Amino acid sequence: MTLNQQWRLARQPIEGWPTDGDFALGSADIAEPGANQALTRTLYLSLDPYQWGRRRSGIEQTGEVCHGRTVSQVLKSRLSGYHEGDVIFNTNGWQEYGLVGQDISEFGYMHPRVLDISQVPASSALGVLGMLGLTAYSGLYVQCQPKPGETVAVSAASGGVGQNVVQIAKLKGCRVVGIVGSDDKCDFVVDSLGADACINRKSPDFVDQLQHACPDGVDIYFENVGGEVFEAVLPLLNKSSRISLCGLISQYGNDDAASNHARWQETGAPVFATQQVQVNGLFVGNFVADYQQQFLEEMGDWVRNGQVKYKEDIWQGIEKAPEAFDAMLKGENFGKTLVQVTEDPVAKVL
Repeated sequence: MTLNQQWRLARQPIEGWPTDGDFALGSADIAEPGANQALTRTLYLSLDPYQWGRRRSGIEQTGEVCHGRTVSQVLKSRLSGYHEGDVIFNTNGWQEYGLVGQDISEFGYMHPRVLDISQVPASSALGVLGMLGLTAYSGLYVQCQPKPGETVAVSAASGGVGQNVVQIAKLKGCRVVGIVGSDDKCDFVVDSLGADACINRKSPDFVDQLQHACPDGVDIYFENVGGEVFEAVLPLLNKSSRISLCGLISQYGNDDAASNHARWQETGAPVFATQQVQVNGLFVGNFVADYQQQFLEEMGDWVRNGQVKYKEDIWQGIEKAPEAFDAMLKGENFGKTLVQVTEDPVAKVL
């Protein structure tokens, strides 16, 4: 008898990074879909930094299946608009099988939908054409309104969000400087994504290299990291520059999110005041209603035309989820982190 393998939160993490004791692998019977429900099998699971914040804050409770957005295939359906074999975006979490339906609670603003995979791989719905792509589009394009010739600095530039920011900025005519954690990531950001320069934040002369790469200062900073990277960018911010505050991944093992953001704001406050910097907090859910369709159309065209490329860091098997999650939080991933839970029956070379 086939069972549903699933990871549950074993304890409420208080501080630090994930450890072996935070997650428990178990199994359960595969649920039968009720009225207005469909049974789905997870193909790809998305691992993202915000998930650690949910667990530390108590949004996710001990014993619950760990939250995560997914691409899944419909196996049985009693739900209008969903048919056997359809590939969908949904929120199965860290498990092999899950239900989707009118009475199944999905996470906030990211509603289930049937995917058109005729021209792009299914996994792209969790990255470049999913929440991460919309995050990049909303933060850079909508909030910061880049102008041709401006300098855009992007931290975690090879990550799931950062790689999209780099390319959108280039498409909008900007000069782009990426910041990453290794030389091979620098090569990728310049050679594959088209950035004008990229700096390894671990280099002993990182601050000097960053200043040299931004001779005219920084007009837009897309913040994913915080900490020492933020402190290096601060002196380079121009008058009326703009910041999109997407994340502070270097601080996620420290205090709670509110304390981390308060400390970040306090560090930057003197420069923000003198340089009249516009700081935008970025929560992608605020942009879905007004910009998701525009994003899907514009970014979809860029991806299909080869103007936007993307890199995925895919781990094989649901049992690898905690290890992959920990590596992603520590910056050891290279691209958008995914777990391929089961074989993709519709994978094709496009």
